Amino acid sequence: MRIGVYGREFDAKFARPVKQLLDALHKEDFSLVIHSDFCSYLKDQFDCAFHASTLNTAEDVKDLDFLISIGGDGTILDTIAIVRDSNIPVLGINTGRLGFLSNVAVEDIQNTVKCLKERDFHLDSRSLIKVDGLEGITDFPYALNEVTIHKKDTSNMITVRAWVDDVFMNSYWADGLIVSTPTGSTAYNLSCGGPIVMPGSENVVLTPIAPHNLNVRPVVIPSSCQVRLEAQTRDQDILLTLDSRSFSIENGASVKLSRSSFKVDLISLPGQEFFGTIRSKMMWGIDKRN
Repeated sequence: MRIGVYGREFDAKFARPVKQLLDALHKEDFSLVIHSDFCSYLKDQFDCAFHASTLNTAEDVKDLDFLISIGGDGTILDTIAIVRDSNIPVLGINTGRLGFLSNVAVEDIQNTVKCLKERDFHLDSRSLIKVDGLEGITDFPYALNEVTIHKKDTSNMITVRAWVDDVFMNSYWADGLIVSTPTGSTAYNLSCGGPIVMPGSENVVLTPIAPHNLNVRPVVIPSSCQVRLEAQTRDQDILLTLDSRSFSIENGASVKLSRSSFKVDLISLPGQEFFGTIRSKMMWGIDKRN
């Protein structure tokens, strides 16, 4: 089997388990294809060569069976722009911080390799948001977590007008507006008071960022709806963010959001499930009465 490997620089404490992972994959006769930048970093980190091909573009992943992401949740988001609509499953090894998406601990390396070899895992299909109106800005107008319109200047609010299926919904006077998938509901959306939505739910959440009206609350709508947003500001530009990728758009620009025609598959190993991850990462149930 051919396994792609993508990652970011990691803390020194993760060097040994990452090396163990790569050695274990090679020992099991997996054919490794490592992202070129990460491969260069690994060679410098370990002062050795790897028996691996390199990948650079989305075209290079077509023959992969899996793609392993080594890093945090932000690294997982990077991989989405690599796998795109190829249906290649992604497995996240957590060398970052919280790790909602990259939820395989480095202590589980040997079991992880065993599960991959035996295909003992299940796939969680995650929906994405497509953004229309960014022609010439990006060749991958999709977000796994959220699409956010927010102010560029630190001192002024912006006004975001929102329509759902061409029906006017609201004008938000705020620092910005988040349109989140269920996957992204535990990210920026959650920190702004939005609800946690189970993966697989066919919904998106509209959550204002620091609204100047206490009556404005997050709204959950079906993912089959189309959302149109127009933002006004005193500044010239506004920031539009797709996951971790930010772009400047013109004042008054209109963007349309809809459910993407494809999904991304994330690998979950035996014993991993959503509420278990929530309890672990968010420390639910940490109470002396339990």
